[in-house]
Amino acid sequence: MLRLAAASLAGTAIEFYDFFVYGTAAALVLGPLFFPTFSPVAGTLAAFATFGVGFVARPLGSVLFGHIGDRRGRRPVLVASLLLTGASTVAVGCVPTYDTIGVAAPLLLLVLRFLQGLGLGGEWGGAVLLTVEHAPPGRRGLWSSFPQVGPALGFLLANGVVLGLSATLSDAQFASWGWRVPFWAAGVLALVGLWLRSSLAESPRFLEIDDHARVPLTEVVRDHWRLVLLTAGALAIGYAIFYAVTTWSLAYATERLGVSRGVMLTCIMAAVVVKGSLTPLVAILGDRYGRRPLCLIGCTASALWMFPLVALLATGQPLLMFLGFLGAMLAFITMFAVIAAYLPELYEPRVRCTGAAVGYNLGGVVGGALTPIVATALVEQSDGRVPWGVGAYLTGVALLSLGCFTLLPETHPVPASAAEPATG
Repeated sequence: MLRLAAASLAGTAIEFYDFFVYGTAAALVLGPLFFPTFSPVAGTLAAFATFGVGFVARPLGSVLFGHIGDRRGRRPVLVASLLLTGASTVAVGCVPTYDTIGVAAPLLLLVLRFLQGLGLGGEWGGAVLLTVEHAPPGRRGLWSSFPQVGPALGFLLANGVVLGLSATLSDAQFASWGWRVPFWAAGVLALVGLWLRSSLAESPRFLEIDDHARVPLTEVVRDHWRLVLLTAGALAIGYAIFYAVTTWSLAYATERLGVSRGVMLTCIMAAVVVKGSLTPLVAILGDRYGRRPLCLIGCTASALWMFPLVALLATGQPLLMFLGFLGAMLAFITMFAVIAAYLPELYEPRVRCTGAAVGYNLGGVVGGALTPIVATALVEQSDGRVPWGVGAYLTGVALLSLGCFTLLPETHPVPASAAEPATG
């Protein structure tokens, strides 16, 4: 289990590194490089729009790779998704800017971001299911939390590289070529991930299934559509919080408040370190007390913290901003530490790879794709004041997720091998 969990963690860290490094670049440099004819605000919105395309592609990746995972096994998904995400990320670092090839530059960026999202849409389902279905019933929450630590490590690695480049390069050098280095590094990381995953065994639960779904998506839509919509709505606030903190706040503070890029990256990274460190501990609580109670607590805390988060961010003071980010990350991880065990337990094994991954990634469209765009637009309406509209938006998403979690059933301690969908 330890070797399997480590390989799953490493793989998700690498793939989320690829995804997050684009978000950081979108917040810092992609606007003026690929949309120079736009105003600064419009350029940032356009860059965030290409960022959002990755989230739109993720459910499609869930369908594509979920079909493979439910028909052919979880293990092939891990290799194929890693190859696709790694190759498209390296290619982003090679795209000429608008000044070189004109409108073809943002179009290429759009296509590659779509491919990134397609690959990541398959990654989460494959990595989580391979871990969950190997784990003993009383420790599924703990072992499945290791892939959930991967996004934190991927984020820290992506932003650590950007922070190091920012400290050693001038602004002109960073804008000219330095921003490309993190994308090129994805190729090396992908090779490492493929080596780690080459020896993993197939899920024993998958091997036990005698009657595989012919078209898993058809069964999911026909029999479990309500469950998919509820899980997507429930997870929306987690995505909204994470990308409000890691992407939108970075652009807002550097452009509006004049906070340096290094200070912002340090504040955000410090909060993410705490979040990643606490993930296994919170997952153990999920194994003991259930998944749903922690999700309800996390949603409630999110709804209560969004206005303080915005107020603390608007001060521009590093310590206060860090406290705002930390509170948001603690609320986030109270939910997402147990999600990797919770979602697979909601779906029957024959369509689990498709159902759990589609629900998970649809939540990303609602919460992750829209939040940086909506928040940036709301800041424009604040006329330099504290952007309370962003707090109201995030609170609304939290209440939506709270309602969805309320309608979902508890699954623990039902064995994963016997889990049937609790709602249709």
